[in-house]
Amino acid sequence: MLMPVRSSGPRRATDPRKRREPRSPVPPTEVDLWEATVLESESTLTCQALYSARLTGQDASSVTFRQCRFRGADLAECRLDQVVLSDCLVTDSSWANLRADGGEMARVRLAQCRMTGVTWADGVLRDVTVTGCRVDLSAWRMTTFDAVRFEDCNLQGADFTNADLRGATFRGCDLTGAVFHHASMEGTRFRGCTLAGVGDFSSWRGAVVDHEDLISLSYGLAQAAGIQVEN
Repeated sequence: MLMPVRSSGPRRATDPRKRREPRSPVPPTEVDLWEATVLESESTLTCQALYSARLTGQDASSVTFRQCRFRGADLAECRLDQVVLSDCLVTDSSWANLRADGGEMARVRLAQCRMTGVTWADGVLRDVTVTGCRVDLSAWRMTTFDAVRFEDCNLQGADFTNADLRGATFRGCDLTGAVFHHASMEGTRFRGCTLAGVGDFSSWRGAVVDHEDLISLSYGLAQAAGIQVEN
Protein backbone atom coordinates (compact mmCIF):
# COMPACT_ATOMS: atom_id res chain seq x y z
CA MET A 1 0.00 0.00 0.00
CA LEU A 2 1.32 3.40 -0.96
CA MET A 3 1.84 5.56 2.12
CA PRO A 4 2.91 9.21 2.44
CA VAL A 5 6.66 9.71 2.50
CA ARG A 6 8.33 12.63 4.18
CA SER A 7 11.19 14.28 2.41
CA SER A 8 13.69 16.84 3.63
CA GLY A 9 14.13 18.18 0.10
CA PRO A 10 11.96 20.71 -1.72
CA ARG A 11 8.43 19.53 -2.43
CA ARG A 12 7.65 21.73 -5.39
CA ALA A 13 7.99 20.38 -8.90
CA THR A 14 9.62 22.41 -11.65
CA ASP A 15 6.67 21.93 -14.04
CA PRO A 16 2.95 22.24 -13.26
CA ARG A 17 1.60 18.90 -12.08
CA LYS A 18 -0.87 16.96 -14.21
CA ARG A 19 -4.52 17.73 -13.52
CA ARG A 20 -6.40 14.81 -11.97
CA GLU A 21 -9.22 14.09 -9.55
CA PRO A 22 -8.39 13.06 -5.96
CA ARG A 23 -8.05 9.32 -5.43
CA SER A 24 -10.50 7.76 -2.99
CA PRO A 25 -9.39 6.43 0.42
CA VAL A 26 -8.71 2.70 0.57
CA PRO A 27 -11.39 1.32 2.93
CA PRO A 28 -10.42 -0.97 5.81
CA THR A 29 -11.89 -4.46 5.87
CA GLU A 30 -13.12 -3.72 9.39
CA VAL A 31 -12.53 -1.17 12.14
CA ASP A 32 -12.20 -1.40 15.91
CA LEU A 33 -13.82 1.16 18.19
CA TRP A 34 -11.10 3.37 19.69
CA GLU A 35 -11.91 3.84 23.35
CA ALA A 36 -8.74 5.53 24.64
CA THR A 37 -8.83 9.15 25.76
CA VAL A 38 -5.24 10.25 25.13
CA LEU A 39 -3.16 10.48 21.94
CA GLU A 40 0.44 9.43 22.43
CA SER A 41 3.28 11.02 20.45
CA GLU A 42 4.81 8.82 17.72
CA SER A 43 1.89 6.37 17.98
CA THR A 44 0.17 4.69 15.02
CA LEU A 45 -3.56 4.03 14.91
CA THR A 46 -4.67 1.58 12.21
CA CYS A 47 -8.27 0.69 11.27
CA GLN A 48 -9.69 2.54 14.28
CA ALA A 49 -13.14 4.12 14.56
CA LEU A 50 -12.93 7.39 16.49
CA TYR A 51 -16.64 7.95 16.99
CA SER A 52 -17.60 10.86 19.27
CA ALA A 53 -14.03 10.90 20.59
CA ARG A 54 -13.29 13.86 22.88
CA LEU A 55 -9.65 14.84 22.35
CA THR A 56 -9.87 18.62 22.76
CA GLY A 57 -6.62 20.43 23.44
CA GLN A 58 -4.28 17.44 23.29
CA ASP A 59 -0.61 17.83 22.32
CA ALA A 60 1.03 14.92 20.51
CA SER A 61 3.54 14.94 17.66
CA SER A 62 4.15 12.44 14.86
CA VAL A 63 0.86 10.58 15.30
CA THR A 64 -0.15 8.41 12.33
CA PHE A 65 -3.74 7.50 11.44
CA ARG A 66 -4.14 4.76 8.82
CA GLN A 67 -7.53 3.70 7.46
CA CYS A 68 -9.27 5.37 10.40
CA ARG A 69 -12.81 6.70 10.61
CA PHE A 70 -13.65 9.91 12.48
CA ARG A 71 -17.32 10.69 13.14
CA GLY A 72 -18.39 13.33 15.60
CA ALA A 73 -14.81 13.49 16.89
CA ASP A 74 -13.62 16.64 18.66
CA LEU A 75 -9.98 17.55 17.97
CA ALA A 76 -10.46 21.27 18.59
CA GLU A 77 -7.44 23.16 19.94
CA CYS A 78 -5.16 20.12 19.47
CA ARG A 79 -1.46 20.47 18.61
CA LEU A 80 -0.57 17.58 16.26
CA ASP A 81 2.64 18.57 14.50
CA GLN A 82 3.92 16.07 11.90
CA VAL A 83 0.61 14.20 11.97
CA VAL A 84 -0.05 11.77 9.09
CA LEU A 85 -3.52 10.73 7.92
CA SER A 86 -3.81 8.19 5.12
CA ASP A 87 -6.96 6.51 3.75
CA CYS A 88 -9.14 8.22 6.36
CA LEU A 89 -12.75 9.45 6.39
CA VAL A 90 -13.61 12.42 8.63
CA THR A 91 -17.27 13.44 9.01
CA ASP A 92 -19.19 15.79 11.32
CA SER A 93 -16.06 16.41 13.37
CA SER A 94 -14.38 19.49 14.84
CA TRP A 95 -10.87 20.55 13.92
CA ALA A 96 -11.42 24.12 15.10
CA ASN A 97 -8.07 25.82 15.86
CA LEU A 98 -6.21 22.53 15.41
CA ARG A 99 -2.52 23.08 14.65
CA ALA A 100 -0.63 20.54 12.55
CA ASP A 101 2.61 22.06 11.26
CA GLY A 102 4.37 19.73 8.84
CA GLY A 103 1.32 17.47 8.68
CA GLU A 104 0.43 15.22 5.76
CA MET A 105 -2.83 13.90 4.36
CA ALA A 106 -3.07 11.28 1.61
CA ARG A 107 -6.35 9.87 0.28
CA VAL A 108 -8.51 11.61 2.88
CA ARG A 109 -12.10 12.82 2.73
CA LEU A 110 -13.45 15.47 5.10
CA ALA A 111 -17.17 16.26 5.06
CA GLN A 112 -19.39 18.56 7.12
CA CYS A 113 -16.56 19.40 9.52
CA ARG A 114 -15.81 22.57 11.48
CA MET A 115 -12.24 23.57 10.64
CA THR A 116 -12.30 27.25 11.61
CA GLY A 117 -8.79 28.47 12.45
CA VAL A 118 -6.96 25.31 11.40
CA THR A 119 -3.22 25.88 10.95
CA TRP A 120 -1.59 23.42 8.55
CA ALA A 121 1.73 25.01 7.66
CA ASP A 122 4.57 23.55 5.58
CA GLY A 123 2.62 20.36 5.00
CA VAL A 124 1.40 18.15 2.15
CA LEU A 125 -2.14 17.35 1.03
CA ARG A 126 -2.43 14.68 -1.65
CA ASP A 127 -5.68 13.18 -2.95
CA VAL A 128 -7.82 15.08 -0.44
CA THR A 129 -11.48 16.12 -0.76
CA VAL A 130 -12.99 18.71 1.61
CA THR A 131 -16.78 19.02 1.21
CA GLY A 132 -19.30 21.23 2.99
CA CYS A 133 -16.82 22.27 5.67
CA ARG A 134 -16.29 25.53 7.52
CA VAL A 135 -12.63 26.30 6.91
CA ASP A 136 -12.67 30.04 7.53
CA LEU A 137 -9.65 31.83 9.04
CA SER A 138 -7.52 28.76 8.34
CA ALA A 139 -3.79 28.97 7.49
CA TRP A 140 -2.07 26.80 4.85
CA ARG A 141 1.21 28.65 4.48
CA MET A 142 3.92 26.85 2.47
CA THR A 143 1.72 23.77 2.09
CA THR A 144 1.67 21.71 -1.13
CA PHE A 145 -1.68 20.71 -2.65
CA ASP A 146 -1.67 17.77 -5.08
CA ALA A 147 -5.08 16.60 -6.40
CA VAL A 148 -7.01 18.46 -3.68
CA ARG A 149 -10.62 19.61 -4.07
CA PHE A 150 -12.50 22.06 -1.83
CA GLU A 151 -16.23 21.92 -2.56
CA ASP A 152 -19.03 24.02 -1.03
CA CYS A 153 -16.72 25.24 1.74
CA ASN A 154 -16.53 28.49 3.70
CA LEU A 155 -12.91 29.60 3.24
CA GLN A 156 -13.37 33.25 4.20
CA GLY A 157 -10.06 34.77 5.28
CA ALA A 158 -8.07 31.60 4.56
CA ASP A 159 -4.32 32.19 4.25
CA PHE A 160 -2.49 30.41 1.40
CA THR A 161 0.70 32.49 1.57
CA ASN A 162 3.59 30.73 -0.23
CA ALA A 163 1.43 27.64 -0.77
CA ASP A 164 1.77 25.46 -3.87
CA LEU A 165 -1.83 25.38 -5.14
CA ARG A 166 -1.10 24.07 -8.63
CA GLY A 167 -2.97 20.86 -7.81
CA ALA A 168 -5.96 22.50 -6.08
CA THR A 169 -9.55 22.99 -7.24
CA PHE A 170 -12.17 25.19 -5.55
CA ARG A 171 -15.84 24.62 -6.41
CA GLY A 172 -18.71 26.56 -4.90
CA CYS A 173 -16.50 28.01 -2.16
CA ASP A 174 -16.64 31.38 -0.41
CA LEU A 175 -13.09 32.73 -0.54
CA THR A 176 -13.94 36.28 0.52
CA GLY A 177 -10.81 37.95 1.88
CA ALA A 178 -8.59 34.90 1.27
CA VAL A 179 -4.84 35.58 0.96
CA PHE A 180 -2.73 34.14 -1.87
CA HIS A 181 0.48 36.09 -1.31
CA HIS A 182 3.39 34.52 -3.24
CA ALA A 183 1.36 31.35 -3.88
CA SER A 184 2.03 29.12 -6.92
CA MET A 185 -1.29 29.04 -8.79
CA GLU A 186 -0.63 27.87 -12.34
CA GLY A 187 -3.53 25.54 -13.13
CA THR A 188 -5.42 26.26 -9.88
CA ARG A 189 -9.15 26.11 -10.74
CA PHE A 190 -12.02 28.19 -9.38
CA ARG A 191 -15.64 27.49 -10.32
CA GLY A 192 -18.78 28.94 -8.74
CA CYS A 193 -16.72 30.70 -6.06
CA THR A 194 -16.98 34.05 -4.29
CA LEU A 195 -13.64 35.80 -4.75
CA ALA A 196 -14.34 39.26 -3.31
CA GLY A 197 -11.46 40.89 -1.50
CA VAL A 198 -8.79 38.32 -2.40
CA GLY A 199 -5.35 39.90 -2.36
CA ASP A 200 -2.08 39.95 -4.30
CA PHE A 201 -3.10 39.31 -7.89
CA SER A 202 0.55 38.90 -8.90
CA SER A 203 0.23 35.30 -7.73
CA TRP A 204 -2.78 34.54 -9.98
CA ARG A 205 -0.84 34.06 -13.21
CA GLY A 206 -1.96 30.79 -14.80
CA ALA A 207 -5.00 30.30 -12.55
CA VAL A 208 -8.18 29.08 -14.27
CA VAL A 209 -11.28 31.07 -13.24
CA ASP A 210 -14.84 30.43 -14.41
CA HIS A 211 -16.22 33.40 -16.35
CA GLU A 212 -19.04 33.91 -13.83
CA ASP A 213 -16.54 34.14 -10.97
CA LEU A 214 -14.87 37.11 -12.64
CA ILE A 215 -17.70 39.36 -11.47
CA SER A 216 -16.59 39.20 -7.83
CA LEU A 217 -12.92 39.05 -8.82
CA SER A 218 -13.10 42.12 -11.06
CA TYR A 219 -13.61 44.55 -8.18
CA GLY A 220 -10.36 43.45 -6.60
CA LEU A 221 -8.57 43.67 -9.94
CA ALA A 222 -9.90 47.19 -10.43
CA GLN A 223 -8.76 48.24 -6.98
CA ALA A 224 -5.31 46.76 -7.57
CA ALA A 225 -5.07 48.77 -10.78
CA GLY A 226 -6.14 51.98 -9.01
CA ILE A 227 -9.49 52.15 -10.81
CA GLN A 228 -12.42 53.75 -8.98
CA VAL A 229 -15.73 51.97 -9.46
CA GLU A 230 -18.91 54.04 -9.23
CA ASN A 231 -22.45 52.77 -8.71
